[in-house]
Amino acid sequence: MDLSDIAALAQPGDRKVLLLVLDGLGGLAAQPGGKTALETARTPNLDALVGLGGCGVQTPVAPGVTPGSGPGHLSLFGYDPLRYRIGRGVLSALGIGFDLQPGDVAVRGNLCSVDPSGVVTDRRAGRIAADAARQACDLLAEIQPSGAEAFVRHVKEHRFLLVLRTNASSSADILDTDTGRTGVPPRPITARSQGAVPAASAAREWVERASFVLADHKPANMVLLRGFASLPDWPRFPDVFQMRALAIAAYPMYLGVARLIGMEAVQVEDSPDALAEELERRVDEHDFFFLHVKGTDKAGEDGDFERKVSVIEDVDSIVPRLVDAVGGVTLVTGDHSTPATMKAHSWHPVPFLLSGGPAREALTTSFGESECARGSLGHVNGWDLLPMAAARAGRLAKYGA
Repeated sequence: MDLSDIAALAQPGDRKVLLLVLDGLGGLAAQPGGKTALETARTPNLDALVGLGGCGVQTPVAPGVTPGSGPGHLSLFGYDPLRYRIGRGVLSALGIGFDLQPGDVAVRGNLCSVDPSGVVTDRRAGRIAADAARQACDLLAEIQPSGAEAFVRHVKEHRFLLVLRTNASSSADILDTDTGRTGVPPRPITARSQGAVPAASAAREWVERASFVLADHKPANMVLLRGFASLPDWPRFPDVFQMRALAIAAYPMYLGVARLIGMEAVQVEDSPDALAEELERRVDEHDFFFLHVKGTDKAGEDGDFERKVSVIEDVDSIVPRLVDAVGGVTLVTGDHSTPATMKAHSWHPVPFLLSGGPAREALTTSFGESECARGSLGHVNGWDLLPMAAARAGRLAKYGA
């Protein structure tokens, strides 16, 4: 259904909705015939929710398509990511509270390492420390290309935000310089349409000057840019679902995607306890709560199977607090799969559970990829999960006579 159809059915209700996202939750077995990280983890509390409600698997974008974090989360918020497309630059800007203006071109940057020939050796500059990253960003902030005003802000770890405010109207239709791989040089700045030429020219000059400014700044001696974007005009989540929404996360990008669609967003420390404490403090003020856990994705991208298991178990330990605080409908899933064996996002369907409200008998009693594939809720699109949760909460009226 289109968001306008959902909006026509949305109605107030007494039950609140909790969306707990373990970033990159889905995985693969470390060995043939073995278990995934989720199946290996001891998760008695998540298993109990499956038994009380049901589970299934969801495809965030389309079969065989590997989602980025932005599309993956938009899907979980009920927005079809093939229709509602946005680059990570806008999400990064909104995530740190940058006052993005209509017409601004925002792009997410990575501080990276290159060898003397310009080949990328580390896309994250060894996950550079925050203090060193801020020093590099201070140097980059001094670069002002001709024909545009440039703003640079440190975001977190190796990540930074670049915003270009051009003198001439410009679109953000620009090719990423980040190939997503090491062993190759960054792509050149390329406008993909005539309307993007002003911003692309400014970005090209900025990158050229950045390479000189950072030449002696080890390990972050170059930059990668991805997700050029400008502000869109989209339906707002509170208007569509008739729920006052709060996002709680440690990483700015996820706060950004929440703010993009009209959620209130608050940043906390990167720990499960911090998520639970903020939820408990604010639970009376909202109807919908999005809680984000980054550690599962980071462990998967680092190829650390055991650490991913540990993060899942840590999250499981706070599940009773979250469920008790909200007291309504609980949806737990990921925005995509990040198998530790692949060290990257993947196209594999993502397990989910839905608990609370009227439900049919669950066919399984544990939370894992294999069990969810046999679960009572089947295989669905990611953007259908929020309407399913809203229905469980009594917040969708009957369609038609």
